Amino acid sequence: MQTLDRSELTKAETIRVSALHALAYCPRLFYLEEVEELYTQDAAVFAGRRLHTELEKQEDEEWEELFLESGELGLRGRLDALRTRDGQTIPYEHKRGRCYRDENNQPQAWESDRLQILAYAYLLESAHEITVKEGRIRYHTDNVVVHVPLDDAGRATVREAIQQARNLRKSTYRPPVIDNERLCARCSLAPVCLPEEARLAHNKEWQPIRLFPEDDERQVIHVLEPGTSVGRTGEQIKITRRNQPVETIPAHQVGQLVLHSFSQISTQALHFCAVQEIGVHFISGGGRYLGSFDSRQGSIQRRIRQYAALSNSETCLELARKLVICRGQGQRKFLMRGTRGKSKTDKLDKAIAQMKSVLKQVPQAKSLESLLGFEGNLAALYFGALPDLISKEVATQLHFAGRNRRPPLDRFNAMLSFGYALLLKDVMNAILTVGLEPALGFYHQPRSQAAPLALDLLEIFRVPLVDMTVMASVNRGQWDVKADFEVRGKQVWLSELGRRKFVELYESRKQETWKHPVTGYSLTYRRLFELEVRLLEKEWSGEGGLFGQLILR
Repeated sequence: MQTLDRSELTKAETIRVSALHALAYCPRLFYLEEVEELYTQDAAVFAGRRLHTELEKQEDEEWEELFLESGELGLRGRLDALRTRDGQTIPYEHKRGRCYRDENNQPQAWESDRLQILAYAYLLESAHEITVKEGRIRYHTDNVVVHVPLDDAGRATVREAIQQARNLRKSTYRPPVIDNERLCARCSLAPVCLPEEARLAHNKEWQPIRLFPEDDERQVIHVLEPGTSVGRTGEQIKITRRNQPVETIPAHQVGQLVLHSFSQISTQALHFCAVQEIGVHFISGGGRYLGSFDSRQGSIQRRIRQYAALSNSETCLELARKLVICRGQGQRKFLMRGTRGKSKTDKLDKAIAQMKSVLKQVPQAKSLESLLGFEGNLAALYFGALPDLISKEVATQLHFAGRNRRPPLDRFNAMLSFGYALLLKDVMNAILTVGLEPALGFYHQPRSQAAPLALDLLEIFRVPLVDMTVMASVNRGQWDVKADFEVRGKQVWLSELGRRKFVELYESRKQETWKHPVTGYSLTYRRLFELEVRLLEKEWSGEGGLFGQLILR
């Protein structure tokens, strides 16, 4: 039996004053933070914390910090500072930026700041049963103090905001993006909210600015050596390889840990990676994706919306059509690229023409089963023509005669299979980062340990990240048919040297940027994984129309 602490029960029923500040700034921001429990910390957030830390050092007078909670009012919060002047108790709030200027250029509080200091003053009044006549906000950039009186109108404003916050907490739907896009540009949750993309979904003429970060500069660490152990030392990841010096890497520089073969990781390191939001993934010695460490946090609200949407067969069919067209168009465009500046072959021309014909039929598919038929036709035409893209100078051992797997029977297929395993790992990482349920997809059915949603999204990136990488490296003569591969009877695998080489090629490819054909801004492939998952989520959030548009030009 678990004993519940009464203070925790009360805490669950009250609303943070800072959450009311978010509500006044943007109801959608409040919902993302308070309901979906999504938080990010940008430079402005850290700068604000430093300001509060340094305040006492800069002021001559003694400041008092106070945590307050009122069950009757339904509020809790920590006051920046409290002063007593002429017998009056006055709460203070400190802001780094500038104040709002009215038509007479007089300093005023911004609306969200005004609600926040009113809420603190009302909370102080309620919790301590004293009379509070005003609150004050100091804007440090302007070096001005704005006085905000607490009267009946101010108390009513706070009560209305609390009620609005309670109503939003009960809702399963995100509020729409606000009309004032200038607020979005300064919002720390813009990379999660994607307000510009939401506006584009409703208005195809909208010219979105990129609020989504162009790249994730953290490293992806591949541990390829069997017997390697990964642990934690302080705030660093410690990697101990056999007969090699111990390597330590600051955690904030690591985005993913990929453990190949029989390497291992300690429980402490796993817990540390979860806290630091470092993805941990496992690849077998044979190059098969095994799984990922699921450390998703946040509320269940977004997954409830996913369940609701993907339980609808029509929604699934519509999304699957987009997916098949996206992949088929990408395959066809890749074949067309291979004919540039080269003599065309009849097989290539025929395949390109037939794929165009099949793609025209995809929008009329009435079921997932018929869609699978179209997809199978497209794949057969694509892989049938793919050998014609290989240069005649390439060694015959690296040629490709058709897709095979489990196990791969030639070197080309060994590279494709390993590449798709790495790709599946990255797609899973993006799904877990966004917080969707990987086991619930819209096209693939659960048949193996691979998550259906990850298999769905995998289709979008196969051609640009794996097929093109393999073909380019083969035609450039980057592979040693003996040293980079292991041949066991009819089976062919990448050797440790070959896997290391492929990882370098693949990670290098992910660093390349691609201009998104719909949003119009450029991102690295590393960021496109997450963006595509977030655009998929928008399909069932009333902001759809942008998913599945990543088609080669």
